Amino acid sequence: MESVLAGQSQQVTVTSQRLDHQQLPGKVVAGAVPFCCWGARFLAHRMPVSGIFLRMLSGSPAALITGASRGIGRGIAIGLARLGYGVAINYVTRREAAEECAALCLQAAPPNSQARFEPIQADVSRGEDRARLLEFACDRFGWIDLLVNNAGVAPRTRTDLLQATEESFDYVLATNLKGPYFLTQAVANFWVENLFKLSPERHKPKIVNITSVSAYAASVNRGDYCLAKAALSMMTKLFAIRLAEYGIPVFEIRPGIVATDMTSAVKEQYEGRISEGLTPIRRWGTAEDVGRAVAAIAEERFPFSTGEVINVDGGFHLERL
Repeated sequence: MESVLAGQSQQVTVTSQRLDHQQLPGKVVAGAVPFCCWGARFLAHRMPVSGIFLRMLSGSPAALITGASRGIGRGIAIGLARLGYGVAINYVTRREAAEECAALCLQAAPPNSQARFEPIQADVSRGEDRARLLEFACDRFGWIDLLVNNAGVAPRTRTDLLQATEESFDYVLATNLKGPYFLTQAVANFWVENLFKLSPERHKPKIVNITSVSAYAASVNRGDYCLAKAALSMMTKLFAIRLAEYGIPVFEIRPGIVATDMTSAVKEQYEGRISEGLTPIRRWGTAEDVGRAVAAIAEERFPFSTGEVINVDGGFHLERL
């Protein structure tokens, strides 16, 4: 890898070491604008950097969705594909699921859409993987219009608060909090340095954090998960305040009991409770329900909002006597 840095206004030119288990030659697209100096400052002291070149494309908008291969992430990806978005489909281990998601997005995309759907392996709990993820999205799409922090893990075993382990705590918070916190920081720095290059007709970028009713509803047998989601809710407020001056809104979508792989182990437990009125709307939530909420944000339906919480929970959050 080679890099050329020059002064405070430096730009980075590097020989590319491509991502996702592929080796592709570094290239600069005609009329491209090189990835700016924040990348050098951010990446140089954390991990190696490959060649990223910012291309302000006039084509399809693009979203980066973490944990997009299955479940809620897949529902969000398909919902955005229907709007004409291209999607960087992040996954950790299940490449086949990510490729299946890409195929479903392609089916959902409007006729004659130029949108691309690109799987990318990365573990957001790891700094070097977050750097690869951002690099990949910029290289393949030229710009990120929407960051969706969706990746999340449940504790490997549900354990009473008095017996919970540090190992479980570190495992859950690394993916559910540290990962999105520092990925958002990296993407936000990228945007701040490059917003002035956006064409006037292109909307400002946006951030959506997928949390959970566990941000406020306590479960004493998975305290680490609840803490992570509560902190992610606060992270939404923090970045909403910090990025407001740049016109970058940040939203929190708070799903309730949604039918996914993560909830399959407790399906029987919740079936009866839902039918008895645990949620005023007496059905399971779906990944598509969450995808519709993200799509509304992507469509600029909330131009005077930031830091907002959108509950997609069948009314679970409503206080009742």
